[in-house]
Amino acid sequence: MKLQSVGKEPIAGETRTFLTGKVLVNNDRNYLFMKRCIDILGAIFGLIILSPLFLFVSLLIKFENKSGPVFFRQQRIGKDGKVFFMYKFRSMVSNAEALKATLVQKNEATGPVFKIRHDPRVTKVGKFIRKTSIDELPQLVNVLKGEMSLVGPRPPLPDEVEQYNEFERQRLCVTPGLTCYWQVSGRSNMSFQDWILLDLKYIEQRNLRVDFKLIFRTFFVLFGSKDAF
Repeated sequence: MKLQSVGKEPIAGETRTFLTGKVLVNNDRNYLFMKRCIDILGAIFGLIILSPLFLFVSLLIKFENKSGPVFFRQQRIGKDGKVFFMYKFRSMVSNAEALKATLVQKNEATGPVFKIRHDPRVTKVGKFIRKTSIDELPQLVNVLKGEMSLVGPRPPLPDEVEQYNEFERQRLCVTPGLTCYWQVSGRSNMSFQDWILLDLKYIEQRNLRVDFKLIFRTFFVLFGSKDAF
């Protein structure tokens, strides 16, 4: 990826550094075919082998809040800007989306991303499953459906994408994934700009060796990571 210029751009009330440059996407047909085969096999195997954990977590969520749903379905932006519903175990109170507007001033993330280290909307069970990233496991269904891949940039929210500049929108040119460089390189402690650069780095470098390497590293980073919130 050749960066052409660096500048400042006012976005969403803040001045954000932005870069411009064209990302060269690895769209090798053989790689994409093998990647999809691995996604399907990996998702099926994961859903089967993790089914006891799914049941246990579902019971914990229901035990803490009997009236709330077990799963949380949220609109996300996928490849080429296509909207889809991403699945997660519910880790927050049932009206978390409605409460978000009251917490905007406490946002600890840079750029068009909303994250709070001690988010008051997170439940007791939610703290554990978010810390260990167990809340993300239902996205194996998204992988099986072809909306996501095991490896790829994380799918952003629609309101985040509305604030992207042209350079940042390039991260939407591939299928989003469960894990990528961001997950193994600092996660929530990383700036938005560095996050974007890592995603674009993956888009250019992606191949089966890189994918397997990231999957392997993810197992050692996610469980109990101090950078997850």
